[in-house]
Amino acid sequence: MSARREITKKYVREYAAAGKKDRSRMLDELVAVTGWSRDNARRAIAKAGKRRGPARAVIRKPRVPVYGYDTLKMLQHVWAKMGMPSGKYLAATMGETLDSLDRFNELDGPRYTPDVRAQLLAISGATIDRRLAPTKAAMTLRGVSTTKPGSMLRSSIPIRRAGKAATDNPGFGETDLVSHCGFSSSGQFAHTLNLTDVCTSWTEPVAITSKAKRSVLAGLKVIRTRLPFELVGLDFDNGSEFVNHVVVGWARDEGLELTRSRPFKSNDNAHVEQKNADVVRRLVFHYRYDTAAEVELLNELYGHARLRFNLFTATRKAIGWVERPGGRRVRVYDKPRTPMQRVIDSGVLTQAKIDEWTALKRATNPAQLTRDITRIQDQLIKLSAAKTQAATRAAVTITPESAPQAS
Repeated sequence: MSARREITKKYVREYAAAGKKDRSRMLDELVAVTGWSRDNARRAIAKAGKRRGPARAVIRKPRVPVYGYDTLKMLQHVWAKMGMPSGKYLAATMGETLDSLDRFNELDGPRYTPDVRAQLLAISGATIDRRLAPTKAAMTLRGVSTTKPGSMLRSSIPIRRAGKAATDNPGFGETDLVSHCGFSSSGQFAHTLNLTDVCTSWTEPVAITSKAKRSVLAGLKVIRTRLPFELVGLDFDNGSEFVNHVVVGWARDEGLELTRSRPFKSNDNAHVEQKNADVVRRLVFHYRYDTAAEVELLNELYGHARLRFNLFTATRKAIGWVERPGGRRVRVYDKPRTPMQRVIDSGVLTQAKIDEWTALKRATNPAQLTRDITRIQDQLIKLSAAKTQAATRAAVTITPESAPQAS
């Protein structure tokens, strides 16, 4: 092969400047010497013409940074005040966010200048994520599942599959329970009943003392009073905390449409499952909460969190599929908007209701919501950290096979 490459190099310059007849003659000579086909000989000449010598070290001038140091520090400040949202969501609501924080003097300081504000409004979501990457901490804790199937009434509740839209209007909510048992499911512990509206992503979490059907029903009634729109339907998994005569009977008496997911198909409840991680676990972690004081703190925290999420945090919704060249199908999403904007755009609210929620948003300081959430998180950690570790150690049993052998 090295001899063939040397022979090919001799033809490169001549071939590039030759006419059609001379090129044909050169290919014939190269084919006769190397045994290649004409196509292979033509490719070898073209490749030899592109070869270069050893790569030289290219000294590039450093790029002038587009966003200055003050802009990056203010970006970190705004991101923290808003509860550390994703970059694409923060960028979509940056103007509204800066106005809200500025209204409550949360941006006072020498760094916040008109130039810095202009850069914050111009920064893209991808750049926000890239610039904030060093400051983000990943959460690696994982809990345990406490869902047990309920056989009663399942056959009377229709199944709703993943991606099947229940309605184009607000009011149909996916519901789920998030357990706060730490890493041991023994004993009684608190749960979060979480409801996410399929149409608008409006999310309402409420803490309950247990997964008993009466507690679940009480939580559903509280959530229903907090929604800005009428609740028209519920979708849940096959757990016995939902599939029972108390909850199902109440829902049917109230005229609510009921559906359930397929067993072992958590993606059928994708909307609420995503909010379980993004709203519940992100705020209250994987600690064990099993006292009335902790449940009270959880509900106080959720009172602030629901306003920050529904009024100030943008979300995206999948609106279809598109096929890329090569046959690959990818999801298409709409533009980021807050749940409140989606509810208003749906047209189901009266003008009085719109004015009420708009006034509430204008009177709410998002930075103060974040401070209140952080304060309650500190209290919850102090109450539950040692207890969670003790329960985890107690749950680990040593079997005769795993016990250390005496030497």
